[in-house]
Amino acid sequence: MKKVLITGGAGFIAHHIIAHVIKNTDWDIVTLDRLDLSGNLNRLHEILGEFSTKDKKRLKIVFHDLKAEINSQIKNEIGTPDIILHLAAASHVDRSIIYPMEFVLDNVVGTVNLLDFARSLKNLEKFVYFSTDEIFGNAPEGVSYKEYDRYNSTNPYSASKASAEEFCVAYENTYKLPILISHTMNVFGERQHPEKFIPMTIQRVRDSEKVFIHANKEKTKAGSRHYIHAQDVADGLMFILSLKDYKHQGDFGNAKCPKFNLVGPEEINNLDLAQKIANVQKRELIYELIDNHSSRPGHDLRYSLSPNLLKSLGWEPKIKLSKRIEEVVDWSLKNKRWLT
Repeated sequence: MKKVLITGGAGFIAHHIIAHVIKNTDWDIVTLDRLDLSGNLNRLHEILGEFSTKDKKRLKIVFHDLKAEINSQIKNEIGTPDIILHLAAASHVDRSIIYPMEFVLDNVVGTVNLLDFARSLKNLEKFVYFSTDEIFGNAPEGVSYKEYDRYNSTNPYSASKASAEEFCVAYENTYKLPILISHTMNVFGERQHPEKFIPMTIQRVRDSEKVFIHANKEKTKAGSRHYIHAQDVADGLMFILSLKDYKHQGDFGNAKCPKFNLVGPEEINNLDLAQKIANVQKRELIYELIDNHSSRPGHDLRYSLSPNLLKSLGWEPKIKLSKRIEEVVDWSLKNKRWLT
């Protein structure tokens, strides 16, 4: 039986991954979390309610802030995982612009502390670093970045993620750690923090409030994304873990650290997305396009990643975005505590 260490387990994406692992494997799970703004144990409490007592016991929660090294006591609590999935991160772009050093400490120092722990494990099979599309910066119309394209971080958050990603590459090259890197786009789903665009829009449409939508300077074109449901992210990560002896397709300067883009099923602009949310609720969409970039530097109008590598290997999201949106809107309206 394998043991997997998942950092940030009380966070939004990680708790979906924990549920997916419990449902689809017999692995034991240890999660590290410091329970800050993004961590919420109620997420884990709710998902565990769907499983048997035996399955619930497969999850162990350890409280730890990765800004501090993983000392001998915490190592004893964790044990010896076969797989590490590193999702813990500070991720609020606005806050990174105000307090950039917090993001260096959380995302860079925290990742290096975890990598040093991984270095102490003799039989580690895989270490997956969960990165972001934002490291590539704004994507011009018609451009979708591939896994090894150049970085162009436009805010301290994305720079901290890119820096941590480079440390993962360095530890693969220097210490021969079995590291994989995933880039994903805007993730949504049940129990997401209400400040995020989709739950915020669900709430504002429900309450007949105005939805503010990030647009270009002329306020004529809404920003766009490839939204992906957290359950699809979990499914994609498990597919990546299942790959045997994967080798790069092409020459990337002798790069050894495999990278994979986890991309939503379709691109959609945020105005169309808000309209879909309103349509599901059968309510009017009251909205205003705002020039978000001028007032909040570091925000990009369009992000886009190429899904072609994972598609060629046999994976892509199985459910259409419109269906996923409908499911999340219906669930959120029935579970109002997650919208407040």
